[in-house]
Amino acid sequence: MSRVANVATLIVLTCLWGSHSATAQIQPTPLGAAPARESAANAELGWRAPAKGGASAAVRSAPAPERDAPTTVRTANAGVKPIIPTAARVTTGDGKLPTGQGQVWREYDIRPYTSNVKSTEKPEQAVIDWILRETGTDIWFTDAPGLLNADKETLRVYHTPEVQRIVANVVDRFVVSQAESYSLGMRMVTLNSPTWRSRAVTLMRPVKVDSPGVEAWLMPKESAALLIGELRKRTDYRELNSPSVDIENGQSQTIAQMKLRSYISGVQMLANYPFYEAQNSQLNEGYSLELSPLYSADGQSLDVVLKCHIDQLEKLVPVTMEIPVPGGAIPGGGVAGSNVQRVQIQVPQVVSWRLHERFRWPADQVLLLSCGVVASPTGEKTSPLGIPGLGSSPGRADALLFIESHGKSNAVLPEPPRPVTTGLLPTISRY
Repeated sequence: MSRVANVATLIVLTCLWGSHSATAQIQPTPLGAAPARESAANAELGWRAPAKGGASAAVRSAPAPERDAPTTVRTANAGVKPIIPTAARVTTGDGKLPTGQGQVWREYDIRPYTSNVKSTEKPEQAVIDWILRETGTDIWFTDAPGLLNADKETLRVYHTPEVQRIVANVVDRFVVSQAESYSLGMRMVTLNSPTWRSRAVTLMRPVKVDSPGVEAWLMPKESAALLIGELRKRTDYRELNSPSVDIENGQSQTIAQMKLRSYISGVQMLANYPFYEAQNSQLNEGYSLELSPLYSADGQSLDVVLKCHIDQLEKLVPVTMEIPVPGGAIPGGGVAGSNVQRVQIQVPQVVSWRLHERFRWPADQVLLLSCGVVASPTGEKTSPLGIPGLGSSPGRADALLFIESHGKSNAVLPEPPRPVTTGLLPTISRY
């Protein structure tokens, strides 16, 4: 009996111990209490204590995020925004424009100008271009951060008061004119020899030019008329054009005289006869002149930006190409033992000249530019005697450009276009 009683007592104690252990394992962790430390066995099984206030469950830890996955930065006013990971540290900033250099915000009403421009769909671009020409581009990317933006109604500028004064002066030159058109007289002349300077030196006042090889002078309109009259007496005088161009203040216009030249630039190999295909190319020969004037608010002076380029095709250099041909593959036969056929291509030999300058001068003066002896803008050949069109050598000329302000277009009578003229040949006499 005593042995049976001892066995029964042992069974009861075992059951009570097992019930107590099971109850302790599923009991949730109280709120605010630290989770129990996991054992080594539980760590291997991926078991962890239940989360606060949640149901118990055995789950494995989540995998670590990939290195290239986008990260997020939480801001107080924008919520969570994704930022593409970069090597540099990127932040959203404090949302305020920097004012360390005294920058101020200004908005300029440019509608009096933009509403009257008819030659382009984005007249505000000219305002931005002239502001950058006046201030330079570096000033917008220095220690004093700035902003320059415009649409057809408003120009927005954020910069120091000094820069704002420069911007205001440029904007006034646009707004006061209300996009009124001005007439500019342009006369392009070529001379084979630069000796004309010896007799014209007393009529002109030199102007500083940054482009190498380019010279500029200013002279009264009366002196310009005398100089042109003297130049017309020369045998090598050639006047290309003398138009009066009407340009809206601040906008740009291009005058060009181009001639398209075609040539065989290469060959493309083929599998069948004739085993090649000629590749044709084209290039433009001539000159192109783009100018953009901006008058002062009182109309007494003007700034002009000139962009000019001259391209002259001196000659096409022949090059013989040897095209491999399978034996006997040429219809009608070919040269005995010949495995190639010869094709001639052409390589252009071009002379180019470029000018990009800005000039400012009084409106009652004439600006004269000399490009030096360069490729002739017309591309015509000259003879050893300097007579245009009668030779085979590439043309060289001293290209001259006269620019004269005629004032507002509505106050100028239209001038009929002049034909191309050359100097009269002198009478040849024995004595």
